[in-house]
Amino acid sequence: MKKYKILNINGAVLDKNQLENYLQKIASDHILTNRSDKNTYPIPRVKENYEFISMVYTLLNENLKNKISIHPAGEWILDNFYIIEKTVKMIVKDLSLKKYINFLGLANGNYKGFARVYVLAAEIIAYTDAKIDQDTLSNLLKAYQTKNTLSMDEIWNIGLFLQIAIIENIRTLCEKIYSSQLQKYKVENIIERLVENKETEKLKYKNLPSYKTKILGYGEMKYPFIEYMSYRLKSYGKQSYSFLKILEEQVEMMGTNIEEVIKKEHFDIAVKKVSMGNSITSINTLLRTNFLEIFEKINGVEEILKQDPANVYEKMDYKTKIYYRNKIKEFSKKTKISEIYIAKKCLELAKNNEKEIRSMKQENENIIKSEKQNIKNKKNEILNLKKSHIGYYLIDKGKEELLSNLMNKKVSFMSNKTKAKLYVSTILVISILITLEIIIYVNKEINNIFFSIILGLFISVPVQTIVVQIIQYILSKMIKPKMIPKLDFSGGIPEEDSTIVIIPTILKSRDKTEELMKKLEVYYLANKSENLYFALLGDASSSNNEKEKFDEEVINSGLNMTKYLNEKYMDQKFPKFNFIYRKRVWNKSERKYLGWERKRGFINQFNEYILGKTKDPFRINTIEEYLKQNDKRIPKIRYVITLDADTDLVLNSGIELIGAMAHILNLPVLNKSKDAVIDGHAIMQPRVGIRTCCK
Repeated sequence: MKKYKILNINGAVLDKNQLENYLQKIASDHILTNRSDKNTYPIPRVKENYEFISMVYTLLNENLKNKISIHPAGEWILDNFYIIEKTVKMIVKDLSLKKYINFLGLANGNYKGFARVYVLAAEIIAYTDAKIDQDTLSNLLKAYQTKNTLSMDEIWNIGLFLQIAIIENIRTLCEKIYSSQLQKYKVENIIERLVENKETEKLKYKNLPSYKTKILGYGEMKYPFIEYMSYRLKSYGKQSYSFLKILEEQVEMMGTNIEEVIKKEHFDIAVKKVSMGNSITSINTLLRTNFLEIFEKINGVEEILKQDPANVYEKMDYKTKIYYRNKIKEFSKKTKISEIYIAKKCLELAKNNEKEIRSMKQENENIIKSEKQNIKNKKNEILNLKKSHIGYYLIDKGKEELLSNLMNKKVSFMSNKTKAKLYVSTILVISILITLEIIIYVNKEINNIFFSIILGLFISVPVQTIVVQIIQYILSKMIKPKMIPKLDFSGGIPEEDSTIVIIPTILKSRDKTEELMKKLEVYYLANKSENLYFALLGDASSSNNEKEKFDEEVINSGLNMTKYLNEKYMDQKFPKFNFIYRKRVWNKSERKYLGWERKRGFINQFNEYILGKTKDPFRINTIEEYLKQNDKRIPKIRYVITLDADTDLVLNSGIELIGAMAHILNLPVLNKSKDAVIDGHAIMQPRVGIRTCCK
């Protein structure tokens, strides 16, 4: 079995200032390598420690049944063994060998080869006697970073390595407990045989199995033995006087006396009890600790990214921030350049656009807001805005510029157009080759080239379809999907990002109308936010008549449900729920009355209406009625979320979608002719949830 190095750091407890000074000193001394030595991988030791702790737990339970007094530190094990078990399982699961060796290692000193973060965690646990909390940990890590910067991975995983160090500390304490309990058992065995004169077959405390006694010097007379033997002999009074005298003589031969031994043993018991209590308490504390808060407080990269000139980074959601930081980590490993330097370079590149942006603000006080209303002649302005955001250089088109600056050479990536050409070419070449192979094979079999070619032409389409599916499957396994950055709108959607959720569908009955209005209520409850509105767009079905009898039923139902929901969920700005019903118009080609251009036409009419480009074109429109009665205007709606009748807007999905569209890197940029989006997104279609039911 392969032998792994063991990290076990012992030290006296230091106060806050002493420990911070000590960490600064070792930070200055640490010389680093890019990887840790695989022989220092801590998991084998963690498993070994757990096995020993488990054995001690079993022994303590046995002793408890046999009415042998339990070491006070052992009581913590009995009460909290499940916590230790849970912690060890998490450690083993979270720390693979591959993950461990990718941590920065130490290239010098007594702990050469060990992961720096592992040594740092062990130092902290050793010099605090395993007493740790969130504030203490933050301050200690800050102290270390005054002399040597920790990587993002190290800061994020410090809790994991602290737990490993605590488990090691518990194992050390358990060795003392184990030895103490064996000594006590030995005492009980002697008492039975000598003091109580029991026959061998009647002994309750027989000699322990060899696997237990071979550990930790069972045969030696140690302080726990002397202390417990003295206590037990004294309980028998005059009956045990001669044995007590012998014990005193043996202790004096050791250069001490029983009183001194008892005093020292009690002190040691108290120390071990406190240390074990600290260890168990700290494990629980670490499980509850908000490491994100610690990370954001002390991570140098985070502090730099927060200086984003575009003022976007701090507004982003948690997942997007992680994505940005992971990109920096990825670039750091690729270029062998520190994460701090890369973050500073991103900030530098983004700040290069600050002067240009300031001059723009005089002409247009808020370019983003202006763009939200009218995406027309803003191409250069929007692009400059994007370039002023650090994310442009981490996940967008600025990656080439960033890497070129970092590596002092031109770096270029394959363009999307080239990728598309390569994709299509690969499909065509493979399809043609397979088709030719089939033609050649068939011709050999039937010796008819004309028929073989005809057959080849017929099967070329299905061959191409199969090739496309195979290539797409391979690409789906090889290429990771690109994350769409998002702003964090969990606290509420800003007014400039006001959005309306619509369900355009044909309505023919009261039941369906009520069902869909109730669905809008569910969507509202799942995506509760300021400046988010909902509307049912009821389309008129095709008919030979301009109006149908069921129209009034649908209209009355829609109006009643709208009134009920708005009274239930009152909004001071604008009604949360609205109902619109379209007129039928004559369609020459179909020779029917129906809604103009069906669903596409309905959405187009609605968009033009809320933008104020057309007057109310609808038969029934609660928005228009509200505006007339209250002398108000339609809120400046920036986004429209369109749902089919069978598509669900699950919890917070609408808010997240709006956050994605509003992110600076996703702002749409039009081409010169204004008929195509060349950058960003004007339309976004996420994964959809389809509601299905079975009878």
